[in-house]
Amino acid sequence: MKHSLYLFLLLATTLQLSAQVQTIFEYLDVFQLEYSGDPQISPDGNYVIYRRTGFDIMKDRSKGNLWLVSTDGRDIHHKLTSRDSDEGQARWSPNGDRIAFISSDGEGSEIYVYWTNTGTVARLTQLVNSPSNLAWSPDGRRIAFTMKVNAKPPVLAKMPDKPKGAKWAEEPRITDRLKHEADGKGYLKPGFTHVFTIPSEGGSPRQLTDGPFNHGGSLSWASDGQKIYFSANRNPNWEYEFRNSEVYSIDTGSRLVETLTTRPGPDRSPKVSPDGKSIAYIGFEDKVQTYQTRKLQVMDIDGKNKRVISGKLDRSISGAAWAEDGKGLYIQYNDLGRTKLGYITLSGKLTEIVNNVGGTTLGRPYASGSFTVSKNDKIAYTISYTDRPADVAIIDKKAKEPKVVTGLNEDLMAFKFMSVVDEFWYKSSVDGRDIQGWIVYPPNFEKRKKYPLIVENHGGPILNYGPFFSAEIQLYAAAGYIVFYPNPRGSTSYGEEFGNLLYNNYPGEDYNDVMDGVDAVLARGKVDEDRMFVTGGSAGGIMTAWIIGKTNRFKAAVVTKPVMNWISKTLVADNYYGYADSRYPGQPWQNFENYWKFSPISLVGNVETPTMVMVGMDDLRTPPSEAKQLYHALKLRKIETVLVEIPEASHNIAARPSNLIAKVAHTLAWFEKFK
Repeated sequence: MKHSLYLFLLLATTLQLSAQVQTIFEYLDVFQLEYSGDPQISPDGNYVIYRRTGFDIMKDRSKGNLWLVSTDGRDIHHKLTSRDSDEGQARWSPNGDRIAFISSDGEGSEIYVYWTNTGTVARLTQLVNSPSNLAWSPDGRRIAFTMKVNAKPPVLAKMPDKPKGAKWAEEPRITDRLKHEADGKGYLKPGFTHVFTIPSEGGSPRQLTDGPFNHGGSLSWASDGQKIYFSANRNPNWEYEFRNSEVYSIDTGSRLVETLTTRPGPDRSPKVSPDGKSIAYIGFEDKVQTYQTRKLQVMDIDGKNKRVISGKLDRSISGAAWAEDGKGLYIQYNDLGRTKLGYITLSGKLTEIVNNVGGTTLGRPYASGSFTVSKNDKIAYTISYTDRPADVAIIDKKAKEPKVVTGLNEDLMAFKFMSVVDEFWYKSSVDGRDIQGWIVYPPNFEKRKKYPLIVENHGGPILNYGPFFSAEIQLYAAAGYIVFYPNPRGSTSYGEEFGNLLYNNYPGEDYNDVMDGVDAVLARGKVDEDRMFVTGGSAGGIMTAWIIGKTNRFKAAVVTKPVMNWISKTLVADNYYGYADSRYPGQPWQNFENYWKFSPISLVGNVETPTMVMVGMDDLRTPPSEAKQLYHALKLRKIETVLVEIPEASHNIAARPSNLIAKVAHTLAWFEKFK
């Protein structure tokens, strides 16, 4: 009896201490997060090399190093090298005796090789620009990669010589390219990406491709090492046919290029089968619409006998890897808000393996993640959770449960109360379609209490949210809010027809889908209807601005990095060339009324909701001028508003941890003002 009482008291004390040390997720916890990415399993399936990414609180930047972990039960988990430099893109040699990777010391990136039996590390290159897309030749003697080759900018006028010692302004920057800038990168220096090879024991890199074309994406060697397969757009009108790409081969000796696909649309990610007789690739024939699903296809090694393998699967394929016996492929795809791995035979029969891939985007709950397959069909992938970022997991197609071989956030999350994420479905009032959404509850949720609601709209709009970890969502919930995030029509992972409902109709009935979701959440009885708030970034900012132009149901709104005016946005953004016909018919000057009709600024006269407007000052995707249109209009109308501009931030405001925190903190501060 005394012994039982002692155990009871000990258990009670332990539970009490555990409850005392657990706290809610806080701003500075963001800097403590880590996640695994790009897991590369060894050919024998016994090890995984992955990129372990964390954050430097002093430099306010992410940092990544390569780590090695065993999969066969041995307790091996350690950093690959002693280097402090940023490392990534690790790739095993064909027999597993070496690992090639790319590392940067702040002055450019180079290719390195690590010998697994000795731990020796050697730098192979001294390159002008950073390499990517490493691929070993089958005999392990060469490594292929891609790299940008610089070109000279156009010169229109010759300036007179300035006097000795004079300090004139910098010379004008001149461009004649369709794509000359990119969000997050700024001005793109002239040049083209080409395919190279280098001996795996060091030596001079050899450029294989040439011409005014970009040769990017993954590389795949022929089984005899004679050819390399890649995707590119080498069409004469490639600059304006920017959605197009083909699969090509290049002879590593003669440098002869052969074209293997010719249809309009993107064909990419070629992978040679283990027997060297077939090529798998991903793409579709472009019908010029808002959304099309990417199909897995196979052709003979010479480009003949093309056939679609995933035709029965109305989902986009994001990655594929051959099974060693060549009878099928492992694929990654999004389905109903989740990212899955499956095995598909050459006849198209699909077997789902796991439905929890992801966890490598920390800001908002977007789909992400990747996988690789060993020669004995073991799969390494980034496993996703709702309460923490990605770890590395191992599974094969016959296993029922994955084996998780890392625990990168256990030291933090063991002491945190994290919010619960619930999936639910509801009906659209427009056409009765089933719409999927998620509800996130505060970590100390009480069933008898009513809570304020935050509606979080996703970006894209051709993207999807899912049951993935999100630092932003967790911080909202930790502040005492119920958070609702839906996947309205136009979201991916529900098929091509559903995603394409926004064709010539955005924003459209996706607004109704969001508001129907709000009503479905209210029907659960946990939300205070007088304390509802709405926010979202990018396309989510568009939807938020559209919502407050159509309803006054929300106490306050935060419109982040929006498009307010499709006419102005379309002609100033870095992707200005990509909207006509696939989003709206024609160019803005050809279809002015239609572009204006779908612009949220057209509804600004209706807005009564107090609104914060937020944007990165270096945003080239939805430039600050778009956010200012909303802010200035609301100021002129004397609607309560404030403009928050994030210095040195591109469209991905949350790229730096402090900016992620600033975004959430300012959003919550605005909502608290009207709570």
